[in-house]
Amino acid sequence: MSKYPVEALLRPAVEIYAALTYGAIAGIMAFSPSLLMMTPSVAYIGATFLALMAVRRYDQYLKVRTYQKGLLKLPFYQLSSNNIPVSNKKLFLGRGFLWDSRHTQRLHDLRRRDGLKYTKPGRAYRFARYLEIKLEKVAAAQWLLDLLQKERFYLLMSPRKKCRGLIFSLSLFLSKVSFANPVAPLPPVGGFTEIHAVGMWEGETDIFMDIGERVGHTLVLGTTRVGKTRLAEILITQDIRRGDVVIVFDPKGDADLFKRMYNEAKAAGRLDNFYFFHLGYPDVSARYNTVGSFARVTEVASRISGQMPGEGQSAAFREFVWRYVNVIAKAINTLGRKVDIEQIKYYAEDIEPLVIDYLEDYLAKNTNDSSWKTDVSIYQSNYRTGEAGFKRNQSNASRGDRSLALVKYCEEKKLLDYVSNSLVTTFKYDPRHLEKLTASLMPLMEKLTTGKCAELISPDYLDAADERPIFTWSEVIRTGGIVYVGLDALSDPEVAAAVGNSMFADLTSTSGAIYKHGIDQGLPEPDKKQLKKKINIHADEFNELIGDSFIPLLNKAGGSGFQVTAYTQTWSDVNARLGNQDKAGQVAGNFNTMIMLRVQEQKTAEMLTSKLNQVEINHLTLVSGTTDNSDPDSSQQFVSRTEQRNTTQTVDLIEPGDLTRLPKGQAFALLEGGKPHKLRLSLPDDSDLADLPERLAGIVNDMQEQYQNHSIDWYQFSDSFAEAA
Repeated sequence: MSKYPVEALLRPAVEIYAALTYGAIAGIMAFSPSLLMMTPSVAYIGATFLALMAVRRYDQYLKVRTYQKGLLKLPFYQLSSNNIPVSNKKLFLGRGFLWDSRHTQRLHDLRRRDGLKYTKPGRAYRFARYLEIKLEKVAAAQWLLDLLQKERFYLLMSPRKKCRGLIFSLSLFLSKVSFANPVAPLPPVGGFTEIHAVGMWEGETDIFMDIGERVGHTLVLGTTRVGKTRLAEILITQDIRRGDVVIVFDPKGDADLFKRMYNEAKAAGRLDNFYFFHLGYPDVSARYNTVGSFARVTEVASRISGQMPGEGQSAAFREFVWRYVNVIAKAINTLGRKVDIEQIKYYAEDIEPLVIDYLEDYLAKNTNDSSWKTDVSIYQSNYRTGEAGFKRNQSNASRGDRSLALVKYCEEKKLLDYVSNSLVTTFKYDPRHLEKLTASLMPLMEKLTTGKCAELISPDYLDAADERPIFTWSEVIRTGGIVYVGLDALSDPEVAAAVGNSMFADLTSTSGAIYKHGIDQGLPEPDKKQLKKKINIHADEFNELIGDSFIPLLNKAGGSGFQVTAYTQTWSDVNARLGNQDKAGQVAGNFNTMIMLRVQEQKTAEMLTSKLNQVEINHLTLVSGTTDNSDPDSSQQFVSRTEQRNTTQTVDLIEPGDLTRLPKGQAFALLEGGKPHKLRLSLPDDSDLADLPERLAGIVNDMQEQYQNHSIDWYQFSDSFAEAA
């Protein structure tokens, strides 16, 4: 049928009549050749030929019927994690086909008036759904069904009760998804099944993308509960089993995703390197210092100030905050202390204790004797009594005697280094003026140091009684770790965004160090195999996390082996988060691979469709007419004609509306430089999930109650799919 200019798939499958005719005649020839007055040898040859023709016609019939039946319900598709293909060269996405003009043609044919009947359930199905609703509350109680199951009770029932019981049983049967029910409900995935069915005629194949394309980063778009998390599970399963470093950012807290990660880490023998970090469960969470690891101390100020507004008049305040935090971080680092958020907040509120600690430490290390202690004590006494030359002014009226004495002594003796000089200059600011300049810093510090969250991002390294592990990105990457980061964004989105951005900034810094020095920098015997290690970052709901720290991670981290897969609902979420369309465009330009599930926004859909060319499709036009004969002597009074004209028109290969009508668990993907693939995701098989430890099982149950009580994943209906298959 494909050799004709117009496919004829939306029609009665008349090939079955030819197949039956060929088969019947072949049977007569084979078993009763005398009825056709044929010799057995000739009859057997003819029967063989006709049987082959019957098979050929029946095959054509099956293709048409399979195509038409698939327009309403697709075949069941489920994979356990053990059956997901894992390769070092290819990344498995799902099953599907390469989309081309043939599929666009079939989709347009289905949307014509004469094709609509093939995409809608029949009258029996619609009547069954009508009865299902009407009979839902006819039966008064469940006991009627129990009575129907016992014949002696059924015989004793009144006709009225018998009728009600039968109606109740009928309503249950209509709702039952089973092979015996010819009008069983369709799987609750919504959308238009025919979008995928137009390619099922030739059959599906496993869809893979080249593993080398992942370094160009992948963007996954789809509205809520259409399969983003399931796709993430499929990709993360392969990454873990392949042995790559896996870092997953989950702002919401998806229990199924965490269970899948734990199961795959256990199956791959990598539980020793599995870290669970969750702001909502600090008692069992691993700990992580957001500013503790850096190549240059200036990165600390960049990570903190980068989360503050920097547009318009806010830019000047942000620059001052950067300098203020940088001065504090330099001093803490020079003192040999571990820089963390709590210390920065403490000294940002009052820099005087840091000035005292630093100058005393500096004088102790850079003077030959301890005479400075006596001199500083004299200066301190003079400030206390208000001696000449030691009087306070308006800017230092609230400062302590000790700090003023140390500053004056170091300035007179010219003992200031570059760190202490910056520290003293900042110290001399009027505290009231300084408080105004740093007013935007303190709310951010409060977010990061309130409650038990502070214990996670400002860990006490000296507390031996605390068994919660502390990790750094360098350690995770070097040891091939797996990290689940739950940010509890539903409870506190501000803290989630702050911690997430800090982690992204730290990852960007780590990627720079890897790019320059390799993974094994500083180790005595570097392992050359580690240099090829890939770092896969999965950022779910990344519009909640994206900021200025995320952009460099996309721009520059690919050379360090970082591969980002970002998941979000609409691109407008990213625009709103960044507050700048140019920045949003900069982010979008760094994703070379795009996978789009069902979306609800036209602009988001156009991100994919605008990258595709237009194609020509055929359009059949029926033309009929009559022509009167003006010759009165002719016996022919008129001439009629009917014809079909095959014309072409140019349309989009994929229209934005197709992306807004996708069923759950289906997607379009632009792979290999923009080739459009239509794919559907497999249903999960939870039977292969391992039992969680008691402490983690409690967390998972709590996550399911808190975060998923109002919505259900599309693939939770897998039983319905299986029974309907």
